Amino acid sequence: MSDFTNLAHERYSCRSFSDKPVAFELIEKIIDVALAAPTAVNKQPFRLWVLTGNEVAKFTRHTRYDFGAHSYILVGAAHDEAWTRSYDMKNFADVDASIVATHIMLAIADLRLGTTWLGSFDAPAIAQELPELAGYELIAAFPIGWPAANAHPSPMHTKSRTKDELVSYLN
Repeated sequence: MSDFTNLAHERYSCRSFSDKPVAFELIEKIIDVALAAPTAVNKQPFRLWVLTGNEVAKFTRHTRYDFGAHSYILVGAAHDEAWTRSYDMKNFADVDASIVATHIMLAIADLRLGTTWLGSFDAPAIAQELPELAGYELIAAFPIGWPAANAHPSPMHTKSRTKDELVSYLN
């Protein structure tokens, strides 16, 4: 298997982090990969916010899922900046932000750091705490850290519907 195939299969949702700090240089590597993500018509209708220090609490106050991470990357979508498909007026801001978020998740795993795609949060309350998010829809949050010694994939990690249920070959 290729390195990418191994990465895709081995990454898991890390829900327990050690106290070891994540170097700024590693965060910058993650951001570099995020900025390389493709977006529709290259409109790049997203914004990223890196939370460290006291800023982390402004986010974690509004989610049940903290996991002890000391750094976060938030991903927001700007609907007014996105490409819209003319046939049905589908706005691609969420799609583009999700592509960027997937790049972030895989970049974190590639650096052997831990994360999980966090989507359960009170977005309006977070926007009140972090006014920099005004005008953006918060799509995802990624806690970032070194996995704790007791971190492991959840039992759901290996459960999947069958290929026959999920894939159709049309000829």
